[in-house]
Amino acid sequence: MGEVILPRRMFLWCMAVIYMTAFVSLYVQIPGLYGNEGLLPARWQLRYSGKPLLEQLLSSPTLLWLGPRLGLDTHTAMELLCLVGAALSLAATLFEALRHSLVFFCLWALYLSLYQVGQVFLYFQWDNLLLETGFLCILVAPLTSLSGSRVFKEHDRVTFWLVRWLLFRLMFASGVVKLTSRCPTWWGLTALTYHYETQCIPTPLAWFAHQLPVWWQKLSVVATFVIEIAVPVLFFSPLRRLRLGAFYLQVLLQVLIILSGNYNFFNLLTLTLCLSLLDDQHVYFWLRRGDRLKEESNDSKLQAWLCYLLELAVWSLIIFGTIVCFDLQVDPTKNHVLSRTAFTFHQFNQFLKSVTIPCVWIGVLSLTWEMVAAMFRCACVSGFLRRFWRTIQWTLVAAATASVFSISLVPFTYIEYDSNSRIWPGVRQAYELVDRYQLVNSYGLFRRMTGVGGRPEVVIEGSSNGVTWTEIEFMYKPGNMTAPPPVVTPHQPRLDWQMWFAALGPHTQSPWFTSLVYRLLQGKRDVIELIQTDVTKYPFHLQPPAYVRAHRYRYWFTEPKADGSYPQRWWRRVYDEEFYPTVHLGNTYLDSMLNQYGLKDKSSSRRLSNSTVAQAVRWVRPQVRGVPAHTLIWTLIACSATFCLLQGLRNRNQRVSVVHPDTTNKPHRLEDADVFSEDHKKTEQAEDEEEEDVSSDEDVEEEVEEEENDPVDVNNEEEDEVEEDELVDESF
Repeated sequence: MGEVILPRRMFLWCMAVIYMTAFVSLYVQIPGLYGNEGLLPARWQLRYSGKPLLEQLLSSPTLLWLGPRLGLDTHTAMELLCLVGAALSLAATLFEALRHSLVFFCLWALYLSLYQVGQVFLYFQWDNLLLETGFLCILVAPLTSLSGSRVFKEHDRVTFWLVRWLLFRLMFASGVVKLTSRCPTWWGLTALTYHYETQCIPTPLAWFAHQLPVWWQKLSVVATFVIEIAVPVLFFSPLRRLRLGAFYLQVLLQVLIILSGNYNFFNLLTLTLCLSLLDDQHVYFWLRRGDRLKEESNDSKLQAWLCYLLELAVWSLIIFGTIVCFDLQVDPTKNHVLSRTAFTFHQFNQFLKSVTIPCVWIGVLSLTWEMVAAMFRCACVSGFLRRFWRTIQWTLVAAATASVFSISLVPFTYIEYDSNSRIWPGVRQAYELVDRYQLVNSYGLFRRMTGVGGRPEVVIEGSSNGVTWTEIEFMYKPGNMTAPPPVVTPHQPRLDWQMWFAALGPHTQSPWFTSLVYRLLQGKRDVIELIQTDVTKYPFHLQPPAYVRAHRYRYWFTEPKADGSYPQRWWRRVYDEEFYPTVHLGNTYLDSMLNQYGLKDKSSSRRLSNSTVAQAVRWVRPQVRGVPAHTLIWTLIACSATFCLLQGLRNRNQRVSVVHPDTTNKPHRLEDADVFSEDHKKTEQAEDEEEEDVSSDEDVEEEVEEEENDPVDVNNEEEDEVEEDELVDESF
């Protein structure tokens, strides 16, 4: 695999953006979810017993233990952590110098602290994925503040490989669990005929996707299985075109999911992981840098043809296996492609047993290759002290990478019991020690398809007299049949998501729902803003309802009319059953539920702190109140991207402005040099100052000689080199 300087920088920039999205999205919901008058007050999760701080951190690793020392209650401390995380990630997005290990460690620690008290509203797989990816950023990012993510080390490809391994685990497990769950819709290839209308928060395009013919939906399920089960093995292919093919297939799947469903930052995070499949050469291809493409290895024509034949054989094998496993046949009479699952659950289980351990060994071999290649680069560094220091760095990085890879085998092999039982006990013990920190996790998305008999949806109603009832419409989840599905990505309305899960069973499986009913009867503004950001659209904003109840309905997408025109309504529904009985404040049933789940706060109301930090945190809240979260997030993302582009334009213009007048018609040799060569030289100089305070004349000569022979030196540049990539280069 070629150099990964550009993909690595793009990865770190994208992770800073995703962190900013996650913190801002959670911040706007904290009062209603975790406030002192929210659904599940966070202070119930932390018991300040007077124990030493270290002991408290070991019992529950969260920075919220520091709240009392700052004069903050748990709710205010959570808001402070979110604000600090959002500000730090925004700064890392804007300034490359801040994209280093210490910053990403702080971001990871902040989100982990919130996760520890987030309860059911933060227990999603994408929260786990963000924490695991965020931890990898600590290893991938440079431990320096001089040049940010531009600093290049010989061992960068080793740590960046862990991102590829995480992507493989995520996609492979997501495909496997669909079949191991024995869900009849996945086995019958009919899952997508239900998916678009039964997913949590569909987009308007989901309505149109739902109208596609059944044969196309079944063929799409086949493609999903191929992309998630067969293609991920190509992530570790030594042939770069196979990896690039796998990259584009993963991107295609994620983009289609983004267009048809609101899955917050999850798909954006998955796309960010896909950057680990790229190399600098392909990014230069995107930038139309033909001169860079000339640096491709000078393989013989015979070797090139052998690679082409091997790649053709691999894709042919995948296509042939797909045709055989799913019995694909063309029906010429109807111009359809017929498909069915041509293997049994037992056969798939045997296949899974036979490939799980080999997948582990493929990972071992791939990682070993990266480690050996990095060790060779360290050995080629000139200067004894520098070579010795690089070797120590390689040793530490290789040990950390091998450790993370080893403990990740435990959750990865959860997909197959026999393989999991063969994991070395020492690795299992190490995994149990770090499990609370969410360093590695198991994944498996869309395990079973719900809502086969119609999408279950809970509709809450309120009344002032117990006779006339008014539906309480949520801002995002389906309810009003004439309201179009929203587009809220990358924001996650966590209450709306939990309402979707609550509809799948009785309300007793979702204790927080009783708290929601209780807060609506009390008329708590923070909870109301979870339902409607603009509280004037809430039907009981002037006076809380005296009675509240909930019913379960079955929802379906409407169908186009016979003449092909679109209907006025997006949804149709039928009544199913009562979900929550009619209650009012002081109702016996409501009080019993609150006491049973421990949701009734018996402690006296706490006085708000008047410390400077608390006042500053409380000042921010009114500034964003009333602004839809997705609008706020996209505004920050757009401003950040614009700032980075303008910064790139300014830096490029500064380079052009220093060109001598008599050479303005052609690029200046020195100033037109590739930015990474300059960054590499700056890094070398910084390391020399740190490691070799007194260097010999021989070492200086060796450094000069090394820079002169640098393969990306300016002397190897074409005189007509374009500067288009410098804009993108500086933007990241």
